[in-house]
Amino acid sequence: MTTPHEWYLFLDDLKNQVQDHEFNTWLRPLSFISREDGLLRIGAPAPFYKQWVTDNYLPLVERMAAFRFGEPSAIEIVVLEDESAPAISPSEPSSATTTDFPAPAQPARQLGGLDPRYTFDRFVVGKANEFAHAASFAVANNPGQTYNPLFIYGGVGLGKTHLLHAIGHLVREKNPAMQVCYIDAEKFTNEMISSMRHQRGGMQDFKSKYRNVDMLLMDDVQFIAGKEQTQEEFFHTFNALYSHQRQIVVTSDKLSTEIPDLEKRIQSRFEWGLVADIGAPDLETKVAILNRKAETDRIPLTQEVAFFLASTIQTNNIRDLEGALNKLGAHSSLMNKDITVELAKKVFASLINATPKEIQPEAVLKAVAELHGVKVSDLKSDRKHKVVVLPRQIAMYLLRQMTPLSYPDIGTRFGGRDHTTVMHAVKKIEQKIKDDVSLKNTVDTLRKALEG
Repeated sequence: MTTPHEWYLFLDDLKNQVQDHEFNTWLRPLSFISREDGLLRIGAPAPFYKQWVTDNYLPLVERMAAFRFGEPSAIEIVVLEDESAPAISPSEPSSATTTDFPAPAQPARQLGGLDPRYTFDRFVVGKANEFAHAASFAVANNPGQTYNPLFIYGGVGLGKTHLLHAIGHLVREKNPAMQVCYIDAEKFTNEMISSMRHQRGGMQDFKSKYRNVDMLLMDDVQFIAGKEQTQEEFFHTFNALYSHQRQIVVTSDKLSTEIPDLEKRIQSRFEWGLVADIGAPDLETKVAILNRKAETDRIPLTQEVAFFLASTIQTNNIRDLEGALNKLGAHSSLMNKDITVELAKKVFASLINATPKEIQPEAVLKAVAELHGVKVSDLKSDRKHKVVVLPRQIAMYLLRQMTPLSYPDIGTRFGGRDHTTVMHAVKKIEQKIKDDVSLKNTVDTLRKALEG
């Protein structure tokens, strides 16, 4: 039989083996359920706690259990919501004369699970995402005061969701009592629809749930576009949180002004704070991402293979890049072969043969200039003559469509123009080619020439 005193001594043993923030976040919230016949059953407050402790701390827990209880102990970790009340909770007072553990650092109200894999220390920072990373870190350290709201936009798989979760984790680590809510916009919409069907206080409960959190982290906010009632509810939720200096962070696959059917009043509120763009990772960042993934998953990866994958797998989606490494690791394991460039070439032979041509920004400028009989320097200049303005807008459009350059990056290549100027040019060409057949043919001709 394990007494409260023994359980707290066991927690003290664990505390002495890890960093304080690790103990407070992952081990302190554990609680004792039972111990008999060499089996120690431990309660975890949520599924992701169970998964994280199992993946990262199980050998340590087993070793300390054997040390404390004097026998080899098998460990079973269960989620408390699936069990009856545990015999000893970490928040119960103990008469033991040992380390005094206050109430556990558990979520005061966990609305939407934070993925334990997505933390700041696992986010690979590169040129294309360093601004978004810095802004996210600043918000996490000073929620509600710095950059509220924070609007992060970029293509699929570039790390927007990772940053959302990282913000939530750091906020909860610094202040476990804060009510942090992570939710994607589609789930927000579905919950609202479900609440509307419940006549007895359904919508009131829904409103109370989201308007009283300390931090709202919403992923893929573009999903609410065109949904009148969802936008109405989000608008009032935003106002309620903002008026009480509660932090709001949202992500989108494009800038708010580019989201079709998103209400102007919502677009304007996203501009109250800070807008941060995540661009496509460069080669060095891709290599760093692969190295971090290999280190985490214990996949033996040389720099030669990492550079080969980063330059061969033509994707800006980080998840696709990591998936390629997983595939290579699986082939290595199943075939009992070392991970080499030769093996990678066999595994990704079809991709190597179908590798698309990488479009260089200067090639775009040169092609546009030659076709329109102007100089590249004219495109980059401040000249506003119509002979130059249209080719300049076409060049900006093609750079956005055919290269990984972000709006600010494109603006820099045109004499340091503001990103809003580039956005205007891109949108103007997008609209014109719908009705102007001649312009569409010009753009298509340039695109084919650049693709070779």
